[in-house]
Amino acid sequence: MGDAINPSPARGGAPRREAAGWRGSAANATPAAAPLHQPLAGPPPRAGEDLQNLTPEQIRARLSGTPEERAAFIRQLAETGEAEAQALLGQLLLDGNGIAADESAALAWFTRAAAQHHLMAINMVGRCYDLGWGTAPDKARAAECYRIAAERGLDWGMYNYATLLALGEGVAEDKAAALDWFGQAAKLGNAKAINFVGSFHEDGWVVPRDMAKAARLYARAAEGGDFRGAFNHARMLGAAGRIEEAIAWLKRAGATATPAFVDKACAWLEAADVPAFRKRGVQALRIGAGLC
Repeated sequence: MGDAINPSPARGGAPRREAAGWRGSAANATPAAAPLHQPLAGPPPRAGEDLQNLTPEQIRARLSGTPEERAAFIRQLAETGEAEAQALLGQLLLDGNGIAADESAALAWFTRAAAQHHLMAINMVGRCYDLGWGTAPDKARAAECYRIAAERGLDWGMYNYATLLALGEGVAEDKAAALDWFGQAAKLGNAKAINFVGSFHEDGWVVPRDMAKAARLYARAAEGGDFRGAFNHARMLGAAGRIEEAIAWLKRAGATATPAFVDKACAWLEAADVPAFRKRGVQALRIGAGLC
């Protein structure tokens, strides 16, 4: 499914996989600068430097340097056995942030953190197997990782597992179970999951079609920062005749949308039933994306 918007008209069909975790997710900033507050286990990697007893303030100071300095420090922490640092290092290696990109090494570090029950690392091992980052794609293994992370309470694990259930990839298709997991992630405030719960209600999957509920959910997803939610919220506003509000939300959607989404959303807007969307809506989305 890639990054295509849904076909009927912009939300129907099965949910798409996005970067639901860290990599490339507008909802999840790359966590390189996140402070590590837990005591560090294991011996210090360099003589004379006691990483085990660094205070949160000292850690924040070390993370405030250049991307290269942050990456080097996180690697030191990861090598002590600190699971959070191992997960962060995996993300840096995926993104090539302050360190040469290496998807195979990223998967190795995620796996080490996952072995210590780090939930986001478990989710990211799933992402690697799902999308073939550093390994051959294995949807069944990805689904198992997502399921574990979901059952242990991680909203992104819930979202990713729900997506595979809805698509029938790596697991048997089960839209009812998918909606349940999307709903659980939505209750934790996951804006992308809220948007997809809205899709279920708009399209009448599993539940009766309820446009009013769908509109409320899209509004929540938009306020939560999801670009698809912002686009869907704009659609609902446009259909209700609230054109200026809709145009404003299209601009906000463009600001964080992927290039592929912008292209497909513009194509939809150009053929929309709302006349203002055909020119002003396209322009707003492109302005938000920095394309004009």
